[in-house]
Amino acid sequence: MKKKIEQAINDQIQAEFQSAYQYLAMSARFEEMNLKGFAHWLKVQWEEETAHAMKFYTFMLQRDGHVELQTLKKPEVTFETPLEAFEQVLRHEQHITERIHRLYDLAAKERDYPLQTLLNWFVDEQVEEEESAREIIDHLKLIGDSNSHLFLLDRELARRPGGGEAEAA
Repeated sequence: MKKKIEQAINDQIQAEFQSAYQYLAMSARFEEMNLKGFAHWLKVQWEEETAHAMKFYTFMLQRDGHVELQTLKKPEVTFETPLEAFEQVLRHEQHITERIHRLYDLAAKERDYPLQTLLNWFVDEQVEEEESAREIIDHLKLIGDSNSHLFLLDRELARRPGGGEAEAA
């Protein structure tokens, strides 16, 4: 594996773990707001982002690369409303999409076909991630200031399937 590819994958591992850390912090804020469904949705997102990081981690090891875990920054939780939170989620997912696209461009330039194959899955996944965030934003905009509708959306988000940690918490 070329060093340039190895570094880019290590950077993406860090970005995925940073995403997970951000979503876990956002989940905690929703717990404080007593919006357990929103908190659950973000815990599941935390699990997904961790799984994404581990896909890159495993891929690197399968290719005899060197995994170098990088420092995570303290997450900043700056939202006051669910709408603000999910607008941040969408912007963040768009940022991750851009990172995946740049990594794909590098893989194509370096003719790293195994990485391109892996990244095809991530390209599709990012389409789903952005769509999911947009859908919640659209619902929140429709709800407006209706607390009863917010309660119903919170209950709906609590039903998001998740594995292990999100279910146990």
